[in-house]
Parts: sequence; C-alpha cells; structure tokens
Amino acid sequence: MFELLSSFVTAMNNLVWSTPMILLCVGAGIFFTLRMGFLQIRHFPEMWRLLMESDRSESGVTPFQAFATTVGGRVGVGSIGGVATAICLGGPGAIFWMWAIALLGMSTAFVESALGQAYKTKVYGEYVGGPQYYIERALGWKGYGMAYAVVAFLALGVLCPGAQTYSIVTSMQSAFGIDVFVTGGVVCFLLALIIFGGIKRIGKTAEVLAPFMSMAFILMALLVCALNFDRIPSMIALIFKSAFGAEQAFSGIVGSAISWGVKRGIFSNEAGDGTGALVSSAAVGSHPAKQGLIQALSIFITTIVVGTATSFMILVTGAYNVSDGAGGMIVENLPGIEYGILYTQEAINRSLGGFGNVFVAVSVFLFAFTSLMAFCYMAESNMSYIFPNSKAGRFVTRILFLIFTFFGVVNTGEMIWTWGDLGVGMMVWLNVIAILLLSNQGVKILRDYEDQKRRGLDPVFDPALLGIRNDDGIWNER
Repeated sequence: MFELLSSFVTAMNNLVWSTPMILLCVGAGIFFTLRMGFLQIRHFPEMWRLLMESDRSESGVTPFQAFATTVGGRVGVGSIGGVATAICLGGPGAIFWMWAIALLGMSTAFVESALGQAYKTKVYGEYVGGPQYYIERALGWKGYGMAYAVVAFLALGVLCPGAQTYSIVTSMQSAFGIDVFVTGGVVCFLLALIIFGGIKRIGKTAEVLAPFMSMAFILMALLVCALNFDRIPSMIALIFKSAFGAEQAFSGIVGSAISWGVKRGIFSNEAGDGTGALVSSAAVGSHPAKQGLIQALSIFITTIVVGTATSFMILVTGAYNVSDGAGGMIVENLPGIEYGILYTQEAINRSLGGFGNVFVAVSVFLFAFTSLMAFCYMAESNMSYIFPNSKAGRFVTRILFLIFTFFGVVNTGEMIWTWGDLGVGMMVWLNVIAILLLSNQGVKILRDYEDQKRRGLDPVFDPALLGIRNDDGIWNER
C-alpha cells in the first residue's frame, strides 16, 4: 500500500514540476520585474530601512518579526540540504539558476506579500491574510480561494514538515549518535510548547533565532572559503560554465541544472507559493508595499546569501557528487554518501576536522525548527479560512501538524523530499496564476507608495483611492 502511495506521489510530483512549471516561474519573475521597474534593484536600500521600523499592535507582529518568521521558514533545510541536492542532481551550474530564480523571485515576492497585506482581515483579534483572501476578495472567486487554502493546508500541514524533521534527526544522529526517535520526540514536544502560543509567540521566537542562526552559518561559510581561498576563482568559473554547458563534464545535464536550480531555488526561498503572503499579512504597517519590499529582501537573504554560502562551502571543498540522471555518477567525491545535509557536514569537516557534524547538526536544528514554527502558523491560517471562527479547527491543525512532523522520522529522505516538492509545487501553480491576474493591483500599490515617498510622506494606504476593496475596514483602524 505504501509503495503504491509513493509511486503515486512521485508521478504527481513529476507532473507538477514538469517544463511548464519552470516556464511559469521564470516567466512570472521576468514579467513582474519589468512591470515593477526592477524594484529589487531600485528599492534595495529601502528594503533594509523598512526592516527596522517598529510598528506595533495588539493585533499583529512587528515588521521585523514577520521578516524573521519568513526568513526562519525559508532558511530551513532548503538552504542547506536543498542546495546540496541541486548540486548532486543538476551539477554546479544549478547554483547559477538558483541565483537567477531568486533575483526574479524578489519581484514575485513583493506582489504576493503586498496583496496579502492589502486584503488581510482579522480572526480572533489577529491579522490574517494570504492568497486565499486576495483570490476571493480581488478576483471574486471563492472556489479558487478555497482550492488554494485546501492545497496550502495539505502542503504546509502534511507534506512539507517531514523534510525538516528528517534533516534534524539525521544530522543529530550523525553528529551525536542520538536515536532518531528520541530526537523526533523532543522536536515535537518543544514545537508543541511554542505553536500553542500563537503567531506572537512564534514571531518572538523567530525574532531571536533567525538572525543568530543565519549569521553563524554565514560566518562559518566565510571561514571555510577563506581556508580554501585559492580554489574560489576556479569554483566560480565552474558554476557559470556548467550553467550553460561550457564545462565538458556537465554539458549533458544543462537541462537538469536549470530544472533543479529553479526547483530548489523555489523550495528554499518559497517565492511564488504564497507562504510569504500568509506570514507578512500578520504584520503591522501603514502601507502594503512596506511588507512587500521586506519580503522581497527575505528572498535575497535566503538564496543569494545563505544558499550561496552553502554552495560555496560544498563546491570549494569538493564535498559533492553529481549524478548523470541515469543511475551513474559524473563526479563521485563522496562514495556512498547520500546527497543533502551530509554534503555540508563533510565540507566543513574537510576544512575544520570533525567540527562539521556538530556545527551543521546545531544549525539544521535551529533552521528547521524555525521552519516548522512558520509552517504550522501558515497551515492554521488556511484552516481558519476553510472553517472560519472554528477554534476546534485550529486545535486539530496543531495536533495533525505534530503528527506529520514526526512522520519525517519514519520515512526515507527521497520520499520526504518528494512529498515536500509536491506540496510547494501545487501552491506555486495556484498562487502564481492568481497574482499574474492581479498584477495591476500590485503595480497600483507600488506606485502609490513611490508617489507618497516622492512627496516626502511616510506612505499611508487608503484602499478606496486605489480601487482596492477591503470590506473589513482594517486600514481605517490606524
């Protein structure tokens, strides 16, 4: 029975992540970049300034807490194990395509997060929003919004948590020899203590963990690269040559480089799947563009900074294998070692002795645990849409989430990643199509923000002036 389910999930995943998905994500990124006038370049300094704004409310979290929660959710195992997977299955050239989809995805992230803010509402006194709300309110398609909510609930509450847990338990077993069931039980217990405290407790926890763990990981990457400084020029050349088939060894897998670069790029930064909008809608702010710009920055941090740090450590130390896609190996520097977290551990071990196992295990625990907190909140947001004002629904969501978090302990790595990919892919299809249809509203929000800034104002959002309908009067509460 389980083999039949696994075969079905694999077939569905291959269908969801076929060539049309690649074209959709890249095409949407280019489209939004052009329509928004390259906002990821023009407003890059503004993104950092907005991050430090201290808006507070009893109904939501601060801009920095929303940023920390999304970064914590995005800088999970996708930025460590996912990058290693891209290198193994797509070669070093996959890293270039991860960069490309991340830069384009910054504009996509702006649109979905700004729309999430514009059409947010309140549930149990807390701000909530996301694709399901702007699909219903802006497009007027309740059924479409419900479809996204159901898919997102299944993805975030059922399909994706296992990948985080699997990475935690395997890295802890490798570093400390701790039984996977013990680690899995501890993770679920600690998670339960936090998620039953709501978005504010999640935001406060992420506010502490996300900056600390990201900075520590980046510093480790800089140290490893410094110890292998003489190899950096050839490594960078290898990435670019492999991306376009100019490196003979990888010329036959250019398609895989593009496919896995895009797939793992989206899995790591989540641009386009709507999760950024789900969390950013809980933030307090005077204008939706503010959270849009902050969430665009989170894409940069996740993939361009942390993802690059991981890839450089792996490539500069040669701690990787590359598959030919047919069961053989083009490069086999680590015989018998499964792709994923273990590549990163080995990269650090090669430079710093046996320290890699311990450092990566602790890093993965912090990264993945913060991801799990964010996933649970987002699953709850979708459950609140499916069953409005249902406290039982929120409780059941938390219990189910803990069950499927433990699921990562009892499954194989390959199957766990396939489940996660399927969940993310389904959300991307539904959300990207919706925000393409709502691109005019996204442009209006950005232009209104820019116009007020040019007049020397701190932008304040009035949806009525832009023809954006929000029946709850949320924006009149300031």
